[in-house]
Amino acid sequence: MPAEDNDEHFEDGLTVALRRAGDGFEADDRDGLVAGGLVRGRRRVVRRRAWTVTGSVLALAVVGVGGAYATGTLGGAVEQASVAAAPPAVARNPLAPPVDQDALVATFRQTLPPGGRLTDVVARGTGDPLGPMLSGVYDDGQGKAAVGVGFFQAPPGDKGFSTCPDKESVPYDACTAEDVSGGRLVILQGYEYPDRREETKNWRATLLAEDGLVVDLSTWNAPAQKGAAVSRTDPPFGPAELKRIVTHTAWAPVLEALRVPAGTPSPGASASPAKPAKPVKPDADGAARAAFNGAAVRPTLLSLLPKELTVSDKGGQDGYAFAVVDDGKGKSLMQVNAQPDMTGAEGELFPDGTYELLPDGTKVVVRQQPGEKGGEGVVMWTVDTIRPGGYRVVVSAFNTGDQAAPATRAEPAFSIDELKAIATSEKWLKLRK
Repeated sequence: MPAEDNDEHFEDGLTVALRRAGDGFEADDRDGLVAGGLVRGRRRVVRRRAWTVTGSVLALAVVGVGGAYATGTLGGAVEQASVAAAPPAVARNPLAPPVDQDALVATFRQTLPPGGRLTDVVARGTGDPLGPMLSGVYDDGQGKAAVGVGFFQAPPGDKGFSTCPDKESVPYDACTAEDVSGGRLVILQGYEYPDRREETKNWRATLLAEDGLVVDLSTWNAPAQKGAAVSRTDPPFGPAELKRIVTHTAWAPVLEALRVPAGTPSPGASASPAKPAKPVKPDADGAARAAFNGAAVRPTLLSLLPKELTVSDKGGQDGYAFAVVDDGKGKSLMQVNAQPDMTGAEGELFPDGTYELLPDGTKVVVRQQPGEKGGEGVVMWTVDTIRPGGYRVVVSAFNTGDQAAPATRAEPAFSIDELKAIATSEKWLKLRK
């Protein structure tokens, strides 16, 4: 894993969708970004998504609009799965009038509490190929604060935008998830850095509409997402204000401009009549790509743990699970991420000469490195595997029960061979039906 990614391996997971909003900024745009943050390109968004060993997008998100969600922007860095030459076109409604950047800024000002000032604004309208977003610095007289909002379509079937993350993955002070008119709202009061090495808070509201459109609002208690001194105790918008802003009816024209009518070809699709869908063919694992039981990752992990271990904590989300175990020598965190259809990232994640090839065609990479969340003396042992057909299972173990806390033992409770046995177990194949 590139060294530059090490300290934000988990927390930037959610920022994939929003980061998409800012993928197009280049160095010349930096003066307009809040905090002088430079939005990286699609290549970084793509790579971090693949490196992320965690569950739902929201669980990993650190928004950063000015850039993008699920991996925000304001200077954050995101990486997805495979290198793409250019971001894909953003779907939009040909029957609805576009909302330009000036109108987007005016709408945001309309939703803000009275008395505050919004400066250093960077925005894109719905007609921009990279999609609509806005970032700026808000000042209500109590201290300047970075703010940002982005709009995008959630990946099909991704439930990460509608649930609170596990605290083990994303430490936070409070999180609520509730049904609201037309969708699902998550309000997360957390921190920019999971290990709290800086007291920068990140409070965000994510509204997932029933049709999959997302409005994501984020704000900090500093004039920049990263690299700026804290300017106030808390971000300027509390839970009630976050909810009011993100659910405001003023956003209706923006969402309507992105709401693609049923039957409309996706960007770049051929205009020729649609052909009947072909049955999904099984891949080399004998499992159809269309079906993946992400909810079964947690029970599968627990079933693979040695019986003599004591499990003191466990949890997970769709595609991700963790367990804190103790073998009598101290607590050890174990986590696993199962990702179907990762063929597009295989060449980057498993370059020639770096992996062990098993008889069944599975590629295995072993990594032993320092922990990523600041805990003193923490080490992270990882076994990364990908089967023919792109089914990836990544297993990691730590010599602590909490990555942000000091090590509790010299080594993880699992040897590399034990991690290999867990990652390559045939039980993972049962998740792909």
